[in-house]
Amino acid sequence: MTDPFAISTGASSDTTHQLNAPFDGQPKSTNSRRQSLSEIPAGSVMTGAQRFLRACLQQPVDVTPVWFLRQAGRYMAEYQAVRRYHSLLEICQTPQLAAAVTITAAEKLDVDAAIIFADLLLPFTPMGLDFEFINGEGPAVHHPVRSAADIDALRTDRVTELGYVSEAIQQVAAHFKDRLGIIGFCGAPYTLASYMIEGRGSRNWIETKSLMYRDPGAFRALLDKLVAVLVPYCRQQIEAGADVIQIFDSWVGSLSVQDYREFVLPLTTEFIRSVQSFGVPVIYFGVDTASLLPAMRSTGADVLGLDWRVPLDAAWTSISHACAVQGNLDPITLFAPQDLIRDRVHSILSQAAMRPGHIFNVGHGIVPGTPVENVQAAVRFVREYPSATKGLKL
Repeated sequence: MTDPFAISTGASSDTTHQLNAPFDGQPKSTNSRRQSLSEIPAGSVMTGAQRFLRACLQQPVDVTPVWFLRQAGRYMAEYQAVRRYHSLLEICQTPQLAAAVTITAAEKLDVDAAIIFADLLLPFTPMGLDFEFINGEGPAVHHPVRSAADIDALRTDRVTELGYVSEAIQQVAAHFKDRLGIIGFCGAPYTLASYMIEGRGSRNWIETKSLMYRDPGAFRALLDKLVAVLVPYCRQQIEAGADVIQIFDSWVGSLSVQDYREFVLPLTTEFIRSVQSFGVPVIYFGVDTASLLPAMRSTGADVLGLDWRVPLDAAWTSISHACAVQGNLDPITLFAPQDLIRDRVHSILSQAAMRPGHIFNVGHGIVPGTPVENVQAAVRFVREYPSATKGLKL
């Protein structure tokens, strides 16, 4: 499946000031979360939601928050039991099932945040683009988008058909209340455009880059249409109770810095700022993006997700510690003996150097076959590490 189961202006983000700022039409759930952030007695133990949201905004926390990409998935027996009776799309499109899978994983792992069970490609269907999941191959788009006419045919007026995702978020938020952070998500415009154009995953992205170079106007029109769908889709999730939106730009690492800045950065920046205007932090994540991090930072995202290919301290220094960071354990490390896992977890935490704004995570999704007990152990190893704010008055 696609990424969570599997987004140059030079401006900086300033979501921290929004903690007490009014927002016309802002959902009540976000207001209540902001209130809880500002009312933490000194020395008290934070909830997972407080810990996670404060870290997103580079504010002090009692211990580093932790959650995992693909923390609900094929490595868990509970998920496998559901999949015996339901397809991936059936789970995504049935709020009760999506909520149950989300809740079960977050509780079993004892993490600080729950990411809703969904898939990046769900917006394709209301846009008029059919796709399916092929066993062993991943998603396949039946009629790839390869021309200006194909782009013109895509619809942007049926976002309400994605309401099942918001319904699932409502159920998860009602279950956890203020205990855990709730993460909504979507694919970034470039990554979703790549799937539309290629028709499936790719190593070289020849069709995507060819269209981008050959007809930049059509390529921009495709990104514009995706943003027109993704902005209200994210707002639906926020209104349902999502505290944070994670934007997955899974394939942006296929671009050079020059191509990213020229063809992708301006619209991605616009998109991220639109989501932030709804009053929530944004996590922007890509794979194999070490060279792109300074450019990605200029989107103004509150948090940059880091993969495991770059040391966390080097990555954070490369963006002048200007935003929070998330990551970045190699997910295959979770197959190692637990002593080694502890060493790697503590190494990453030591690289964060007790600086506010670090969210522990893997550098990409947990893979099938991962021992659940090792994922649980990684959470314990994060929690046992000396507190980033021991002795600090919050």
